[in-house]
Formats: sequence, C-alpha cells, structure tokens
Amino acid sequence: MKSKNSKLLQQLINGLLIAVVIVLLGFLSVRYKLEADWTAGGRNTLTAASQKLLKQMPEPIKFTGFLYPDSDNRRDIDMWIARYKRVKPDISVEFVDPSKDPAKVKDYKIDQPGEVVVEYQGRRETLRVLSESVVTGALQRLMDSGEHYVVFLEGHGERTLNPSSNDEEGASQNGYVQLAGALREKGLKVQGLNLVKTPKVPDNTSVLVIASPTQKLLDGEIKIIDDYVKQGGNLLWLNDPAQPAGLEAVGKTLGVTWENGFAVFPDYKELGTGSPAIYLATDYPPNPVTRDFLDVTAFPLVRPLTFDQDADRAAGWDVLPLLQTSERSWLETGPMQGPITFDPKTGDKPGPLLIGITLSRPAPQAAAPAAPATPLAKPEADKPAGRVQRVAVVGDSDFLADANLGQLGNKQLGLNLIQWLASRDSLLNIDVPKAPDTSLYLPGWATWLVVVGYTLLLPVLLLGFGITRWVRRRRK
Repeated sequence: MKSKNSKLLQQLINGLLIAVVIVLLGFLSVRYKLEADWTAGGRNTLTAASQKLLKQMPEPIKFTGFLYPDSDNRRDIDMWIARYKRVKPDISVEFVDPSKDPAKVKDYKIDQPGEVVVEYQGRRETLRVLSESVVTGALQRLMDSGEHYVVFLEGHGERTLNPSSNDEEGASQNGYVQLAGALREKGLKVQGLNLVKTPKVPDNTSVLVIASPTQKLLDGEIKIIDDYVKQGGNLLWLNDPAQPAGLEAVGKTLGVTWENGFAVFPDYKELGTGSPAIYLATDYPPNPVTRDFLDVTAFPLVRPLTFDQDADRAAGWDVLPLLQTSERSWLETGPMQGPITFDPKTGDKPGPLLIGITLSRPAPQAAAPAAPATPLAKPEADKPAGRVQRVAVVGDSDFLADANLGQLGNKQLGLNLIQWLASRDSLLNIDVPKAPDTSLYLPGWATWLVVVGYTLLLPVLLLGFGITRWVRRRRK
C-alpha cells in the first residue's frame, strides 16, 4: 500500500512538473521570438542591401493595402511588410475596403483591388506585386525626392537603348537595354540625345554618358560636350580600344590621354576565361564608387589611360583611381592573334595600369578658387558642402552591354558609377539579388522519368506490395 501511494505521489509530481514546463514554455514563447530562415540565400529574410536602405530612411514609412474583407492576400501582405518592420519598427500598415472608401481609392489612383501604396515623406508609389526587389526599389525611388536624367549620347554608333525587335527579351548583345531598365528601376530617368537634332545638352541632365562612339563626332558636337564639361556637367566617358579620334578636346579638359592597346589579364588560362583580353578586376583602390564593393568585375578589351597631374591641378580636379590592373599585367599594343607576350620593344608597358578614374571638383559656376589638389586626392566625404562636379572615365564600354551586364559584379558597378555621378551616394551598393532556386528546370529525360515513375512504376510497386502481403496472410 505504501509503495502504491509513493508511486501515485511520484506521478503527481511528474505531472505537475510537466505542467510547469508547459506554462514556462508558453510564457517564453510570448516574451521571446526565435526565427530561422533556411531558404537558399536567406530568401525569406531581407538582404543586407534592403537593411542598409532602411537604416538610411529616418522618417516613418506607411503601406496602404486596398483589399476587400474576404481577400486572401491580406496575410501575404502582412508577412511581406513584417520583414521590413523587423528592421524599421516605425513602418505602419493600413487596409482599406475599396467598396467603403471610394474617395480614398480615387485619391490614391487605385486601378484594381490588391494594390498596395507605399508612402514616404509625402511621396507615393503603387505596387501591384510584392517582392523584395519591387518593394526595395520603390523605397529607393521614394527616398530620392529629385528627378535625375541620365542622358546617353546617340547618333555615332553608340550603344543602343532601344529593344531589338528580333529579341523576345528586348535586349541586344551589344546594346544598353538592360542597363537602361536597371537605371529606371532605381528611379532615374533615361533618354537618348542626338546633338545634330538637339544641339545642346539639356539643362536638367544629371549625367551625360558617352558610350564609345564608333564614328567621329562633328566639331560642333565636340564643342558642345566640351563646354558642358567646362560649365560643370557630370560625365561618364566609356572608351574602347581602336575607337575613332575626335574627343581630344574633352580629354584635354579632363587631363586624360588614352593608351593605344588593351590591358592583358595574365592568369586567363588558370581561371579559364578563354582570352587574355578579358580583364578581371578583383581589388579596387579607395574610391567612393567602390567603397564596400567586393565583387569581381569583367572588362573585355579594356583600354588603359593616363592623366596629366599638372593639368588636373590647374583645373582644380581631384583625381582618384577607380580601376587598376595588377603589377603582372601589361599594355599590349600588338594584335590578339597568336601567342601574346610582353615585348617592350613594340611599345608594351608593364602594369599596374589605370583603366578607370574618377574626377571631381567644385562646380565652376559657384566655386571659389580652390587650392591646388593632389593627383590622388582624398574621397569627397572630407570636402565642404556645395554642388560638386563629377566625372568618371573607364576604358571599356562592353562591361555594361547586355551580353556582359549580368556577369559577376558588372551591373552593380555600373549602377554605382551612375548613381555616384548623379550625387546619389546613399544608394550605392543597394541591389537586391534574385533567389537562385525559384524555378526547377529538368532535362527531357528527367521529366519523363518523373512522369513514368509516379504514374506507372510507383502504383505498380504499391499494388505488388499489397498483393504480396495478402497472399502471405492467406497462406498462414
């Protein structure tokens, strides 16, 4: 009897302890929250780029969803916005029934139920789908209150911005269609400029892009571009080897001289790039464009350049190296046919070589006489406030073409360059990568194997297993 009572008491104590543990776990689950994201690349967690952007937005953000009460999308919207609220708590969410508040629907210009409007500092943007790239892109555009026009020079065989009618994706191998689309996603206005039709660079131009013209410009066009630079305009000048002369005046204004030849990448065999003319940049000199930028970039047939230190000092330019080759590289002045070896007798020059630089100075219109700048100046963070003219010169235009934009870090470097030139420094290195496993692609044989396996083999195996078990039981 005593043993029975003791056993009963032990069971009661165990039950009580279990109840206490359950209560404690419930209490802890309310007070503390633990989440883990096991998807490829952490797809259900905001990327570092989105988190960086949110930290640069001091004002509250508001999301307004226009949904009917019986809509199933409310939970999805809540889940998406919750990812952003975990980083920025002052994000608010409001849901509006379109049937009960038609005035708000009209005010927000809603076309159909399910749309979400995001607001920041009095500016709005309507979202029809929710994904990190879409939401973060909208926040980037709302963060910048100004309009920035990126103007591409046209009419001389430059890279086209227009989709090709023969390409379903709207891109050509040599064009800048994808780059133009990426810039628009960042809130930049993109347009072409033919100086023969419009003999002036528009006053609202934030950045003028010269992407390796294949035909010589007219003297009047060169003067327009040179005057634009002298008067404080921002410029991105991309030049390839063996391009026609004609922009020497602009080069003189910038103190830039192009070398005749291309930079050789010495380790092309080890890395399997297939050509010594494709230079892979892995290290970047200190520069505001490449700050916190760690990606490898590829430059097919990149042309080295030099700058005139005395001329840059006289013009007040602060020059910073942007892209520089290794000491083992060299300037190749000969053709690419046959074995390529360093030969100083033919004009080859040893590395390191400059293949990209940035120049900046106080805008000439409002600038007081500046003290002479050093050839390789400090980054612009140390400069006094005021409008600053910015120029970037790179010896390659192919790295931003549609065929190469998606390679390695080319796209991000191109976006960084243009956004820096447009004085959007806070938006550098903010680009949300796509998830690598959103789709499953199987070869034809694998698809047939899945179909046959699930529709024929698996049912036959299950049926055979059932019949075998039934026969064995009958024999017993």
